[in-house]
Amino acid sequence: MELLFWISIGIVFYTFIGYGVIISLLAKLKGRGTKYAKLSTEDLPTVTLVVAAYNEEDILSQKVENCLNLDYPKDKLNILFVTDGSSDDSVALLEQYHPQVNYSHSPARKGKIAAINRIMPFIDSQITVFSDANVMLNAEAIRLLVEPFQSNLVAAVSGEKIVQSKAADGASSSGEGAYWRYESYLKKMDAKWNSLVGSAGELVALRTHLYQKMEEDTIIEDFVMTLRLASHGYRVDYQSDAKAMEYGSESISEEEKRKVRISAGGIQAIQRLPELWKVWNHPGLSFQYFSHRVIRWTLMPTALILALFSNLFLWNQGGFYAFSLIAQLVFYSLAWIGYIMQEHKTKNKWLHLPFYFVFMHVCVIKGWFRFAKGKQSVTWEKAKRATGLTPQLK
Repeated sequence: MELLFWISIGIVFYTFIGYGVIISLLAKLKGRGTKYAKLSTEDLPTVTLVVAAYNEEDILSQKVENCLNLDYPKDKLNILFVTDGSSDDSVALLEQYHPQVNYSHSPARKGKIAAINRIMPFIDSQITVFSDANVMLNAEAIRLLVEPFQSNLVAAVSGEKIVQSKAADGASSSGEGAYWRYESYLKKMDAKWNSLVGSAGELVALRTHLYQKMEEDTIIEDFVMTLRLASHGYRVDYQSDAKAMEYGSESISEEEKRKVRISAGGIQAIQRLPELWKVWNHPGLSFQYFSHRVIRWTLMPTALILALFSNLFLWNQGGFYAFSLIAQLVFYSLAWIGYIMQEHKTKNKWLHLPFYFVFMHVCVIKGWFRFAKGKQSVTWEKAKRATGLTPQLK
């Protein structure tokens, strides 16, 4: 029981604290200090901004205006919306913006990656940038994303996803926001030391000629796409000042849809990235991949359960075991309180964090079962966001 307890505690500590400390030290000691030069207008590459949109008429006008206001030469930027399967007025709305904005529509709904596979052979720009319809970009986002491509080693560049929440929010928005702030920090350290592990599908750019047709049932396509490039010796860079802003989920049930889907996609990704298990080929990337991603999607929920279970058998030994059991019980009590008040909006957002932490790992377990049953479709209904208002970039 003692061995089980210490292994479990070690996994939990390493995943959420230890890896952060190690990658921060590595980035500080051996990180790349390269600052990319700002490109003149003449030197900027041609870019196609691809926005996949399914039944997004409520926010589509705002997204189009956001795209048209990007600080990038109009003759070098092609804005392309892909609306496969949309049954609302998305196509009619986009038609009003033509020819400033182009669109490609197919009545068949096969999922986002099928739509991307369909249009990529027709894109001839040097860089392709992918973005979602429900996120707003800061004006300089495209200029910032293309700068790292000055290095021939860079195959893709991810922007930073920002989850915006209001002054008082429920657990879904405030918890997701706190989680992404920590994730953003880890991404910055990952990229500074070696390469980003995955990318933010809300805003990611890649060299068009490096795009490889992906399996159409891929659940988290941005993650698989960029890690395959990294496993081939390229680098995936990170531009934290290129921002994609969105609101948190409308409710915890809506957030659950998203988290379970991502967890099922994580297990699928592990199966589809066997090259990353060959540590001898790329030890640094494999270390990052296992530490930052694989452990979270496989060992963490089990480690949390075993840490509590084993501690119940050891608490009567007193000392640290008694203290750790009390600490765990207090934490899970706070999580239970958070569960009761999950939709209660409060400015004291820390009250939601214990619940959101437990909630995330429950979603991971649900994702395991969903993947095992083969019930996760790529044509999922997206989670509703906390507000219909346009996210504001600061």
